[in-house]
Amino acid sequence: MSKSPWSPGWFTALMAFLLTVGTAAPWFASVLALTAPAVYADAAESLPEDDGAPAAETGQKLIALTFDDGPRRSTTTALLDGLAQRGVNATFFLIGELLVNNEDVVQRMDAEGHQIGIHTFDHVKLTGLSKTDFDAQVDKTRQCLLRILGHNDFLLRPPYGMTDQGVKKHAGCPIILWSVDPEDWRDQNTARVVQQVVSQARDGSIILMHDIFPESVDAALQIVDQLHAQGYLFVTVDQLFAARHIPLDAGKTYSDAYP
Repeated sequence: MSKSPWSPGWFTALMAFLLTVGTAAPWFASVLALTAPAVYADAAESLPEDDGAPAAETGQKLIALTFDDGPRRSTTTALLDGLAQRGVNATFFLIGELLVNNEDVVQRMDAEGHQIGIHTFDHVKLTGLSKTDFDAQVDKTRQCLLRILGHNDFLLRPPYGMTDQGVKKHAGCPIILWSVDPEDWRDQNTARVVQQVVSQARDGSIILMHDIFPESVDAALQIVDQLHAQGYLFVTVDQLFAARHIPLDAGKTYSDAYP
């Protein structure tokens, strides 16, 4: 006759085993609680750090979109809205006399990651000016921006792209020109501007546009969408040159950052 599994001796052994497991359970739980996070920490340490730099050295095509002659509240604000929706940063070269009553627009540019530069105080040619007259156009605008933003790291774009030895000597900052100019001011034709910029864009280009025309704002956003579809990443001028390891020196002119 077979022995019953529920005999007193077997039952006593089972109860002893269950008591042992019950006593050890908290210890096992504490071990698991201590060791599990260490696995995740090791995994996190193996991830590359993100320093916020554009992904230039991995084959990313970079391009800088720049705007002159603003700010103009209506059009510049519409442009900022469209760029924000697309996660795009641009560079704005501003007119000093237009800063009055547009301080909040300029502060928004700065807060949203756009770069800001100087385009003189009232859009005059800088070539041939004395140091006093030059400062009345450039340094006066620089001081206005400094009061609004609290920092002083502004690039210079001379009106009409005109420079001479005096401009280079007195600039006090890098001078930024361009490599793609659709002359959007000429006929304010959105379709033509879009076609011209998209066809001429290259990795490392600096695009010149103006944020004072509604047609240019529409064109700029279409350009962003089309070049995004081609794999371009839009960056500020500083980011473009930093990604290409090209130093920007005061008094020197730069038109592109072609690889």
